[in-house]
Amino acid sequence: DVGHQAYGHKMLTGRRRFMQRIKKGDGPSGFLRRSESEYDVFGAGHAGTSVSAGLGISEATARLGGSRRSVVVIGDGAATSGMSFEALNHAGELERPLLVVFNDNGMSIAPNVGGLSKTDRAREYFEALGLDYVGPIDGHDVDLLVDELGRLREITRATVLHVRTKKGRGYAPAEADPFGWHATGAFDIASGKRKASSPSASKSAPTWTAVFADVLSYLADRDPRMVAITAAMPDGTGLDRFALTHPDRVYDVGIAEQHAVTFAAGLATEGLRPVCAIYSSFLQRAFDQVVHDVALQRLPVIFAMDRAGLVGADGPTHHGLLDLAYLRVIPGMVVAAPRDPVELQRLMVTALAENRPFAIRFPRGAAPVMELEDDARPFPVGRGELLRSGDDVALVALGKTVDAALEAADVLAEAGVSAAVADARFVKPLDACLLGELAESCGRVVTIEDHSVHGGLGSAVLELFAERGLRPEVKCLGVGDAFVDHGDTDGQWKEVGIDPQSIAVAARDLVKGRDGRALPPSWPGRASRQSQGTRA
Repeated sequence: DVGHQAYGHKMLTGRRRFMQRIKKGDGPSGFLRRSESEYDVFGAGHAGTSVSAGLGISEATARLGGSRRSVVVIGDGAATSGMSFEALNHAGELERPLLVVFNDNGMSIAPNVGGLSKTDRAREYFEALGLDYVGPIDGHDVDLLVDELGRLREITRATVLHVRTKKGRGYAPAEADPFGWHATGAFDIASGKRKASSPSASKSAPTWTAVFADVLSYLADRDPRMVAITAAMPDGTGLDRFALTHPDRVYDVGIAEQHAVTFAAGLATEGLRPVCAIYSSFLQRAFDQVVHDVALQRLPVIFAMDRAGLVGADGPTHHGLLDLAYLRVIPGMVVAAPRDPVELQRLMVTALAENRPFAIRFPRGAAPVMELEDDARPFPVGRGELLRSGDDVALVALGKTVDAALEAADVLAEAGVSAAVADARFVKPLDACLLGELAESCGRVVTIEDHSVHGGLGSAVLELFAERGLRPEVKCLGVGDAFVDHGDTDGQWKEVGIDPQSIAVAARDLVKGRDGRALPPSWPGRASRQSQGTRA
């Protein structure tokens, strides 16, 4: 389950010599992946999927006349997810020889939460679902564990083996800080000291997550109605930092995104202003709740989506490339993205001032260094900003890509191409006046987004132009119809064509098509790649 525990499995299945390159573009994934090895039977990356997948494999094996036994490993954190309960409930009915190894270490990423984590009556819980139960046993007693697994090879129905373990056991730094060592990059084994993961990231720059936590504190100091919700990710979403100053304003609901959203909806009905702090890729799991329980009732829930866009090493299970598309189609939803910390602060102020669902996406990694405002004002909803005037082509960008567009405009200027740059800020509603003026004054528009090119900013702009009868030449840059592999974020931006040079080349090509102007011949063009998303 989840896949973070897959490193040992990978070493034992022929990938040991590649582990120094794990999560790099030319190395193994950090998770299980069917395309990587025949031993990766089912892909993983999100929590709570293992029992469902294992049960499906077990059922298919039986229907096809096979005799293999299916074994799944799930932790007590992932077992709090609703999907795990649904699968265990079904397993008790199907009575297939499925072995569920329940790894109980009292942790998700942070310490586990919820009523199930506080009970010692695991046997009653699993047996009530119709499962056989063995344990608990010491998961660090290898001889005992091997004996039990050997004995359980002959099971004929779904069985739970309950093993008790200690997170980080056997490595002193990890035992001392299991929270901090949940997902680590390269480190020195002797000292436990972490090695720098990104040479391009400024060590002095705050992360977007830290900025978000500071913004929450700013808002909570001014609005007693505001509360924050996380689905077992207090560290990853910044709510642990927020909780240092406002501990009574944070709810950790466990690995339960669907519950988190509807819980927030319930809070909103009584006048509270809940902020759901959830990774973009994890909010996908609660799409129906966003539609049915929040938007349909026009409840003022704020969705703060961290890890939006390409996230680098964690790869396709964690890229946030679909949120603009799946949120933009929901009636009444406001969708926005900041280009810098002050915009994030002002968008959060705007969201609190609006009595409707409001989604704000922001990326992983370092944010621009700037002070938050003492008296932040709300934005007019649906208002973008023209950052640079130009006559030949308009670069319309969103969020983190705005800086890339500004850099591209500088390069274009050196080649005699005058590029306007606009921060769309809102994808829904769009700034129709600003976009209409750019379409008419420039005649050429390039949209740039750290998102799928299908359904996001570019699609929204094309729809607007079609509705208004505007006919500029348009090129949309973003991620194409492909899953982007793990690697470093800078490389991924180049791969999909949203780095400054690629933007400049795309804009140059659009201008060249009209009047033949070109960038200096020393500029390399970009070969088309599968994951590049260009729509003209």
